[in-house]
Amino acid sequence: MTQDRIAALRAALAGTLDAAGFIGPEDIGERHRVDWKGMRGEPLAVLRPATPEAVAATMRVLHGLRQPVVVQGGMTGLVHGGVPLPGEVVLSLERLNRIEEVDPVSGTATVQAGVPLETVQAAAQAHGLFFPVDIGSRGSCLVGGIVSTNAGGNRVLRYGMTRSSVLGLEVVLPDGTVVSRLGKMIKDNAGYDLKHLFVGTEGTLGIVTRAVLVLQPEPTTRDTALVALPGFPAAIELLKACRRALGPRLTSFEAMWADYFGFVSGPMGIGRNPFAAPHPLYILVETMGMEAERDREVLTETLAAFVEANPGADAVLASSFAEAGELWRIRDSSGEAVRAIAPSAGFDVSLPIEAMEGWVASIHAALRGIGLSVFQTYGHVADGNLHLVVGYPAEQPEQKKRINDLVYRSIGELGGSVSAEHGVGLEKKPYLALSRSPAEIALMRTLKAAIDPHGLLNPGRIFDA
Repeated sequence: MTQDRIAALRAALAGTLDAAGFIGPEDIGERHRVDWKGMRGEPLAVLRPATPEAVAATMRVLHGLRQPVVVQGGMTGLVHGGVPLPGEVVLSLERLNRIEEVDPVSGTATVQAGVPLETVQAAAQAHGLFFPVDIGSRGSCLVGGIVSTNAGGNRVLRYGMTRSSVLGLEVVLPDGTVVSRLGKMIKDNAGYDLKHLFVGTEGTLGIVTRAVLVLQPEPTTRDTALVALPGFPAAIELLKACRRALGPRLTSFEAMWADYFGFVSGPMGIGRNPFAAPHPLYILVETMGMEAERDREVLTETLAAFVEANPGADAVLASSFAEAGELWRIRDSSGEAVRAIAPSAGFDVSLPIEAMEGWVASIHAALRGIGLSVFQTYGHVADGNLHLVVGYPAEQPEQKKRINDLVYRSIGELGGSVSAEHGVGLEKKPYLALSRSPAEIALMRTLKAAIDPHGLLNPGRIFDA
């Protein structure tokens, strides 16, 4: 029966996809079966349209066949949203890889969904511009993925989530209808701003095929400092001091607790720890600006005044891009750190900044209460986002659900979010109701049913129909 279904798919799509556009099950590689976290699926076939028009034509065929489809980009997601479920075909956007235009006058780039984030950044830089969205998987993640998940990253404090950098979208609906609004105007209040139906909805309502991205003037200065602190209250004081003194120069404020910082810079030997003595907490501060003679001076003065006023604090300012890179390598090596303590349960949560210190202490204590002691704690802090990784023994796989329940319920009690930036996908679906009300989830289902009445596009992700 499965072979007959695959043969019917191949025949139905013969006039729509070229020879490289249809991959049968015997030729599907690991790239389309397994996601970054190792979850595996077995798609009926992999479809690789080469143009936005081919995506629409493909979806019209699939809609007619009532064929469920999961959309894939760079497969760097962390909530299993792109892993094929039984009976699904994969629709990969990897061949939609053209940068169609960089417009220095409007400060925009029009790009296809399969362009890697790092390629967008380089294209902007070639025109003296800057695309501010930045995440560790920049070389692998694709534009369609960062838009559909509303990716966050290291510069949200200054530039916002991906949503803030999307000016226009072209989207293919589940029935193959193309909804295109690729205008470059910042002001456009002619009816609903429909792009917000698709940014952050994880491909459940439509497939992003092209995007108009907002570019910024390229900063001429970039300075990085690592600050060692005696505890979290000092981090709040440092954040207030940086916001007050640095203003829009402040780009990143990344926190690393000792359990993460010590492990990565110590046993893993990544980056450079410039401090002789250990500290409970470390903050990476990054500034970007346009005043070469003043920007570094302001950061130096701010950190010097802070260290003088806070006994137990220390700070190091990178003197070169190479030194800055060594400091950032510690924070950017979270993926390697997770793998080093596998198996583990990982969390991407948000909560009020004033609740962070108490939550970290209480959740660590609760986890120790069930016999666990391997933690990695870090995050963006200034935007309310923390990450926690909890290692557990391989011979105790049942611990993962216990860990999930402990962490997510504690976040729900604080009014936080079970997903700050990674999305919901399949992994966090059981916990969505801890962060969203019944009325909100009902409205999500109403939108899904209206746009995808047959439940064909990324079915079962975020919530069940």
